[in-house]
Parts: sequence; C-alpha cells; structure tokens
Amino acid sequence: MAFFTHHGPWAMMTLHTKRLILRGARQADLDDLFAIYSNPQSMRYWSTAPHTSPDQTQRNLDAMIARAATPPLTYFMITLDGRLIGTAGMHRADEVGFILHPDFWRKGIISEAMQAIIPHLFEVTDQAQLTADADPENVGSVATLKKLGFTETHRAKNTFCINGVWSDSVYLSLPRPENLR
Repeated sequence: MAFFTHHGPWAMMTLHTKRLILRGARQADLDDLFAIYSNPQSMRYWSTAPHTSPDQTQRNLDAMIARAATPPLTYFMITLDGRLIGTAGMHRADEVGFILHPDFWRKGIISEAMQAIIPHLFEVTDQAQLTADADPENVGSVATLKKLGFTETHRAKNTFCINGVWSDSVYLSLPRPENLR
C-alpha cells in the first residue's frame, strides 16, 4: 500500500511504498541519474543512446525539475535507502515509462513503484487511459507492464533508430478504473 505526503511545493510531494520513496527531481540527482543514463545496459531499450557526458543528463534533469515544479507531479525519482536508482511515471500525454539502474533489476522495484504511481496518475489527471511503448525484446519491461494490468494494443516495426540500429515497438494500454471515471 502506498501513501503520499505533500508539504509545500509540488516538487516536495512524495509517494511512499514499503521500500521506496518516489519524489520529484532535484539538482542533487545529477550524478545518480548520469550513472543510469550513461549505462549501456540500462539504456539498451531506451529511446536514445547512452549519455556520454553529465551535461547531456543535466539537460534532461533540468526538464524534470521544471516539470516537478508544476502540479500535479506525474514523473518520479525512485529512491531506495536514500539513493536515486531510477525514474518512473507519466512523461508525456498519457504515456508512462520507467528506467532503473541494472544493479536493481529483478527485485520488483518497478512493479512496486508503478503500483503507487498508477493510482496517483489516475487521481491527479483526467486521462482515460495510460499507455506504454516498449521494445518487444525487452521482455522484463513488457512482463512488468502486463503484470500491472496493461494489455497489448498493437505493434510497429522500426520505430526507433539508435546508432544505426532499428528497434520495434509494442504498445500497451491501461484504462482508467471504473471507480475513477
């Protein structure tokens, strides 16, 4: 069961799970975020190549900090024991996504985070559904999304080209729960 706290600016709002604190982005996140975005494993199925400098990550972080300052908070930094280990939430329109440092894969972190984030998103937005786009070869993420209740809607070929390599996409959706319509 997740709960949230809100004291002051929206960027200070947090969601809490059994192990995690989910919060808005902060400038102090740069080093941990760069460790994720520069890691070829964590970026394998991402829509951009691994970051080659902290300056590149800083541009992403600046956008996350700006979004966190405007209510409602819909994209979260995933922290475990005070360390930023990933991000998750709604990053555009109704689309959700997540990324996690490989040191924390296969530990149920994303499932736990998204089980708190999804109800929050439906409470603070008027989205009729949440959608996701994943590389079909990313079986872990696709399985996680399906475990969270997302269902596949369609697939497309050659949707992303990173460093000359094309990837396909599987699209999934999760409708707004009846009790929140």
